[in-house]
Amino acid sequence: MSKMSEMAASIKELRSAAAAINDVANWLAETFSANEPAEVSPATEPALTLEEVRAVLAEKSRKGHTAEIRSLLQKYGADKLSELAPTSYKALLAEVEVLNDAT
Repeated sequence: MSKMSEMAASIKELRSAAAAINDVANWLAETFSANEPAEVSPATEPALTLEEVRAVLAEKSRKGHTAEIRSLLQKYGADKLSELAPTSYKALLAEVEVLNDAT
């Protein structure tokens, strides 16, 4: 395996581990804050899924934004959507949504 592909694999593993740690931290915060007096907190959005993100990207790609999408994926450290950290889905979609139709 080349140094670059080893590095890419390591980066992918680090992102996956970071997402898992974030999920555990969120769970711990929820679990232990349940004992505190109830506070009014904003409604949490459900986490985006790979399939939801893929559907939006596919639609934008059909409208002529394939190159921009590829560039945005690389900006977030991924060559393809399946390599993108789930924690980056929301930010990526925010940037993709503002792309104007090429037609």
